[in-house]
Amino acid sequence: MTENTQRQSQAKLLRTFRKIHKTTGAILFVFFFIISITGLLLGLKKHSSGLILSKSFQGTSTDLKDWLPVDSLHKNACKILIDSVSSDLSTELDRIEIHKEKGMVKFVFTEGFWGIQLDGTTGQLLHIERRRADFIENIHDGSILDHYFGTGNEQIKIIYSSMMGLALFAFTLTGFWLWYGPKRMRKKTPDYSNKQKK
Repeated sequence: MTENTQRQSQAKLLRTFRKIHKTTGAILFVFFFIISITGLLLGLKKHSSGLILSKSFQGTSTDLKDWLPVDSLHKNACKILIDSVSSDLSTELDRIEIHKEKGMVKFVFTEGFWGIQLDGTTGQLLHIERRRADFIENIHDGSILDHYFGTGNEQIKIIYSSMMGLALFAFTLTGFWLWYGPKRMRKKTPDYSNKQKK
């Protein structure tokens, strides 16, 4: 392959990468914007003074032997959700978080991103929280669509995450080549001005 043919080939590759880079950026701009903003918020959640992530409140005892059965605590959390938040809400659980070091148990409900913190020993209410961090995380990874469409196996999250991962990889690769490609071409260009001076 001659030097001129090689330069033409590199220039063609550079044009192809530029087109991929521009197209990827234009099509996925909104998604990249959402991912960057939600990622930033999630990074700051523990330092948001309770706005994004509520603090964990302190219960009576950190000894699990003193605690009420989880079933009793669960029933109490469901009653509080219905009585204090809304009787229209489902009591279906997303997860239960045991915070032994705080003497507290947290019941996180699927609908509405509500959380109830109870004293593990007495079963008394410590805090009702709106799980904004969970909501932001669901937007960040695309599972918010699974939540609203009721897809059972996180199919949308898997497709969305895979698509965004591949797009970001393509964006990074083409971006690097758009920076490095011209440098490489300039390095291989013969300096005719020096040759003529000689």
